[in-house]
Order: sequence, then C-alpha cells, then structure tokens
Amino acid sequence: MSICRMAKILIVSHRSEATELLEALQGESICQVLSAEKSIISKEFPDLTIACDRPKEIEDAVSKVKNSITFLKKHTKAGQDLVSVFAPRTVIEQNFYEKVISDKSLAEIIDDCTNSEARIESLEGKIEHLTAAAKMLGPWTALEIAVEDINNMANATSWTGFVTNHHFAGFRSNIAEAGGVVEQVGIEAGSTACVVVCLNDYASEVNKILRSTDFENVNFAGMSGLVKDLTAENNEKLAEVQSQLKEEQKKACELADKLLELKTLSDHYGNLLDREQTKSQISATEQTILMEGWIKEKNLKKLEKMVERFEASYFERVEPADEEEIPVEIENNNAIKPFEAVTRLYGMPRYFEVDPTIFLAPFFALFFGLCLTDAGYGIVMMVASFWLVTKMQGDKKLLWMLGICSGLTIIAGALTGGWFGDAVQQLNIGWLNTLRSKMLWFDPLEEPMMFFGLSLALGYLQIITGFTIAFVHNLMQKNYIAAICDQLTWLVMLNSIVIFGMAGAGVIDPKIGSIFGKIAMVPAAMIFLFSQRQGGMGARLGMGAYNLFSAIFIVGDVLSYLRLMALGMVTAGLGMAVNVIAKITLDIPFVGFILMGLVLIGGHLFNLAISGLSAFVHTLRLQYVEFFPKFIEGGGRSFEPLSKEYKYVYIK
Repeated sequence: MSICRMAKILIVSHRSEATELLEALQGESICQVLSAEKSIISKEFPDLTIACDRPKEIEDAVSKVKNSITFLKKHTKAGQDLVSVFAPRTVIEQNFYEKVISDKSLAEIIDDCTNSEARIESLEGKIEHLTAAAKMLGPWTALEIAVEDINNMANATSWTGFVTNHHFAGFRSNIAEAGGVVEQVGIEAGSTACVVVCLNDYASEVNKILRSTDFENVNFAGMSGLVKDLTAENNEKLAEVQSQLKEEQKKACELADKLLELKTLSDHYGNLLDREQTKSQISATEQTILMEGWIKEKNLKKLEKMVERFEASYFERVEPADEEEIPVEIENNNAIKPFEAVTRLYGMPRYFEVDPTIFLAPFFALFFGLCLTDAGYGIVMMVASFWLVTKMQGDKKLLWMLGICSGLTIIAGALTGGWFGDAVQQLNIGWLNTLRSKMLWFDPLEEPMMFFGLSLALGYLQIITGFTIAFVHNLMQKNYIAAICDQLTWLVMLNSIVIFGMAGAGVIDPKIGSIFGKIAMVPAAMIFLFSQRQGGMGARLGMGAYNLFSAIFIVGDVLSYLRLMALGMVTAGLGMAVNVIAKITLDIPFVGFILMGLVLIGGHLFNLAISGLSAFVHTLRLQYVEFFPKFIEGGGRSFEPLSKEYKYVYIK
C-alpha cells in the first residue's frame, strides 16, 4: 500500500523482432517506453538514429476510418447505434475482433463512405443553390418578359428589385415625378417586387431616387427566358437532385450496417498507431532498436519471460541517471483503492514521497458523512452508487468511493438524528422515534457546540496526522535534522499549547498545563533558530521568526474544519424546510397528497444533490489545502505504460 518501486530497464532488439516485441509489451501494459528525446542512452550516444519514420500511412488510415464513423453515425437507423451513458462501449467477442481486423473488404467500405459523403455534400450544395434560386424567382413569376430583354432596350433604362411595402406608394409617386414608371410584379415578406422603367434622359434622376429609397436591386445575369419557365425548370432540377440525395442517403444507411465493424477497426488502428508512433521515437542503430524505459519491480520477471520468447532480443536492468525523474504509480488494497481518485485528481506525489491515499481515506469518508449527516440521504446514495457500479464501464473508483462515503453518511446521520431532515419527528410514530433516540448521540440543532468541538477536534487530529506522517517519513529516509526541526518541534509545541489551553479551561490540572506551557518554549526556540538552515544568520533568523509566526496559520487551518459543522447543519435545515413545505401542501384539497409527494421527492433529491456536491468539494479542499501540504509537495510524473486502449468496443 504505497508508491510502487520502479526499475529502469534497457531492451535491445533486432529490427526484425522489434514490431512483435512492442506488440507484446503493449498487450501486457507493463512497460513505459521512453522516446529518444527523454532517454539517457541517446544523450550518451548522440550518433544513434531513430528506429523508423513517422507512420503516415497508419495516420491516414486512422483519419479515414474516424471520418467514416462520424459520417455513418448521421445515417444510422433508430436504435442501431444505441449506447448507454454509463456503458458507451459495445461489448464484442474476441473472435469477432480478430475477424474484423483481418477483413480486407472493410477498406472498400471506408472508400465507399468517403465517396458517399462527398456525393451527399455535393448534392446538398446543389439543393441549397436551387432552393435559393427558387426563392429568388418566386416573386417574379408574373413577369411577362424574358429576363434577358429587361436591360436590353435602346432608348430606355430599367431596373428590377424590391421596395418595402410601406414605402411603395411614395416610391411610385417619386419615380413618376422623375419621369419614370413602376410596374408591380409580386409581393414577398413585406416587400414588393417591381420593375422601374424610364427613358434614358431621365435615368440619372430616377437612379438618385432608387438610391435614396433603399431599392434592393435584383440581377438576372446568366438567365434567359420567362421567369415562370425558369421556375419550372429550377423546380424540376430540384426534384431530381432531391431524389438523388434520397438515393444516396439510402446507400449511406446500408453502409451504416458496418458501423460496429468500423468502430472495432478504429480501435485496432488506434492501438497500432500508438505502437508505431512509439517505435518511431525510440533510439536505434542500423540493425537494432534500443528501448529504454520504466517498469514496476514486481513485473521484472514477467518482462524477462516475455523477452526470452524472442531470440534476437535482450534486456537488462540499468541504474537511473542522477536526478532523473522516476515515474510514479500508486497501489493500494481494495478498501483504499477507490480513494486513489482523490490522490490522482490532486496530482501524483514524487517518487521519494509518501502515497497519501491510505491516510486520507478514513478522513475523507468521515468528513463527507459529517457534511451530510443524514442517514436517509446516505441510503439513497449507497443504492445509487452500487446500481451505477453494475451498469458502468471503465474505472469505477469514484463510484466505489461514493459508496463507502455513503456508508459513513448513514452512520453520521443515525448518530445525529438526521433521517430525511426531521421526517421521523414529523411522522410521529412511536417506535420510529424510539429507534431514532436509541441511535442518537447528539442533535446538532439542539447542541451546536458539540458539533463545533467535534469539527475542531477532527481538524486538529488530521493536521497533527500530517505532521506525524512527514516526521516518520523523514526518519525512514534518514533525514533526521528535517524530522526534528521541521516536524517534531511542531508536534511538541502544538500539543503542548493545546494541553496548556485545556488547563486554562479547567479541563485538566493547571499544574500539568503549566509544565507543558514551559515545554512549548523549547520547540518554539528550535523553530526560531533551526527551521531555516540555509543562507546567512540574519536570513535564517528572519525566516525562523516568520515560521514561528506561522503557528497562527495552523490555527486558521483548524478553524477551516468548521465547514463540517456548517454544511451538516445546512443539510439538516434544508431537509426540515422541505418537510414543512410538504406538510403545508397536504392541506390543499384533492391534490394535496400528490403535491406533498412531489415536494418530498423533488425537494430531498435537490437537497441531496447540492449538499452532496458541497460535501465532496469541501472535503476535497480540506485534503488538498490543509492536509496534503503538511507532508507532500506533489508534482510527480505518472507511470504511463504502453498499452491498448479502446474507445468504441469492449472485448470480453
């Protein structure tokens, strides 16, 4: 239950076996292969080359099959590509997978998809053009002159266009005064289609009026014949193209029957590309490739047996270079593993630090439960979490963690009397009240100071735990000076101050408090003198004084845990408010029971959602801001072995 011990390895393989060896490594998912840029051997031997060129053919194949999948998804039949939000990958058998990746006919399907998509886009473009032409010609159907003759007059000038309806009367009058005439042709969408004609001598004056009236000119360039004939011809072409489009879409729907095969092939190509890209980035000589990488120590025997299957390949363990960054992987037992989600969300610890997962797990679950303090909500969360576990594919750590947290929520709710707010009290059923009273430790609304003290005590306990973890870790690393000056001093001083304060409050004997008050002076002096151990004496004492003053920040950290009390009481208060509103709606005639049920279900689900989110976020914050900085810095690089990943299918 800690950070995995890693081993640096070097695999030398003849080029003839390199591809098969990489495929085996990818299948086992145990080795992280370093690129030539990051490997030490390429720096020691700069004359080494790269194993192979960039796999452009595979990249093109991946791009084509992904485009085909995107295209076919638009043309699937109802329910044909139905996937669940929780199970987005289609489950297939291994033999189906093998059959698909060896099926050469799928290359033709991909080409057909590419061609079909191009034809559909072309036809849709034609339909858009013809539809726009039909819309443009519509208002001019009554025009009884060929469009090519409109602007083909020797002694007169003409214009065709639109004028808004409420300006048309004035427009016609102004044109007439200027020596022109306006002929109304049709009306469309608040505008009048018209032809303006005048002798050439009056063209200048008429043109001024057109510009001042916002006359929208229409151009029939490239057309000939009567508008009604043009419209009929356009509609005929439009019908023909629409028929072609339907036929092409029908073919696309038939191609969609191969969607699952293409998805399977896409995942295969994706893994093949990942492998070839890895190969294209590692160091090589003319006849061999040199794979430098990392592996968990426990998998060294497995790697040795794997490499032994290849006659022209060899591996050995090598020592990491000085200050080389070692990748980090964490492993915990099944009870703690779900809480790795919290650690990974924060970022990996460094290789020589502590895995915080086992330490944060009990605190996280307990704090989450205290933020909700409602056993009813805990039961609903537990049922929902375990139901989702049975339905969801992929990593389920977060769901298992919520399931564990809901268990602590049930306990916290039972101890504080929260069952869907005050639902038990409102029902006023004798045996329920008796059962609640037997499990009740304290009621936060009646004894808030009890919750106040509990929150502060738990906060102080977690902060002291953080210092203790750092102290023990430094001792194990034989960093004794840091253990004494950076952690032991704080542990002694903080606990001495707490005992001194308890004596002042009359909780323990004042003589004992006086002794610990004097003891606290010793670690305080050590913090002042030795907490900063670099730089000149002035700088060291200055930083020592600042570090000693930082005790006030620890007080702030402890007070931050009062959010446990605040969130717990808010959840209870909102639950009670929902019950009160539901009770009021019961008095409404005829529909009272229905409304009460809706208020209870909707109100408590809403309260559970917002309170659950708040509990998760604030509990997360307490770990990241108050707890983790006491013993880890983070910033480790995750162990990322070469492995197969599947986006669309799940192979049994």
